[in-house]
Amino acid sequence: MSSPQTAVPPLVLVTGPEGLLAERAVAATLRELRELTPDVEVIRLTADGYEPGAVGMHAAPSLFGGDKAIVVQGLEEAGDELQADLLAYVAAPEPSVTLLVTHASGNRGKRVLDAMRKAKARVLDAPAVKTDRDKSDFATNEFRVARRKATPDAVRALVEAVGQDLRELASACQQLIADTEGVIDETVVLKYHGGKVEATGFRVADAAVAGNAGESLRLLRHAIAVGVDPVPIVAVLASQLRQLVRVGAAGRGRSADLARDLGMAPWQVDKARRSLGGWDGEALARSIQAVAAADQEVKGGGRDPVFAVERAILTICRERSGGGRG
Repeated sequence: MSSPQTAVPPLVLVTGPEGLLAERAVAATLRELRELTPDVEVIRLTADGYEPGAVGMHAAPSLFGGDKAIVVQGLEEAGDELQADLLAYVAAPEPSVTLLVTHASGNRGKRVLDAMRKAKARVLDAPAVKTDRDKSDFATNEFRVARRKATPDAVRALVEAVGQDLRELASACQQLIADTEGVIDETVVLKYHGGKVEATGFRVADAAVAGNAGESLRLLRHAIAVGVDPVPIVAVLASQLRQLVRVGAAGRGRSADLARDLGMAPWQVDKARRSLGGWDGEALARSIQAVAAADQEVKGGGRDPVFAVERAILTICRERSGGGRG
């Protein structure tokens, strides 16, 4: 037959918790199949509500022939019936069928995973994208694939504005690619997402770490007014201060090398280095303690979460300007 297996193996396993990357891996595999067999039939099954025997029924040769792709989503939630059916199929796959299985995480379905790997399935990874470095790399790659150049400051601003959700970050990248021309810089990002950038805890923390109490409090009030919860703002304050400590302790070296060693993005290392002027270890320690106290209050330990954040910001700014020393 003019089999899709000439390019795609009969078994494909997509593993990892990042849903967007898993969907892209499945979609790319199906596109690859359709390039060789445009009329390949795609059957989608989910662990939730799976009917015993469905894998074998759909994999059985049709009276009219034709190639098939069976996509089984959510192996991590699979019951015993689905796992048994998949194990039976993997042991004796049909020549005209490509089986794609997705597994987010966990031990459930491990026997199927092991069986597919032993059968030399193609394994595609969908790793979690959590850190700012991961998100920056993701956004940079989105622009690179589209053959567009984006400056590090533009990527940073975009991650700060919409980086909480990978789908939103991907959508924002595609919007900038479609709606703009030339180099994508921070000015372009602010034109599209300026309100979100200003409302993030990152801008609040930037101003606080720089010792600008008035601007930091203004940005805090704006963020609260548009619905940003105090908890993530405090988390960003803590993260920024910890980054200063880590970069300060790392000493000299290329930003890229330090970023790799510290698990940060290069722009974060550069930013921390620029911010370190005016800080010493004791002031950073007192600021971190103030933020830890605010963290407890915004998570239920205090009666006024916003005031707790304001107090932490004022402490940071005072320490930055030297008012808390000596």
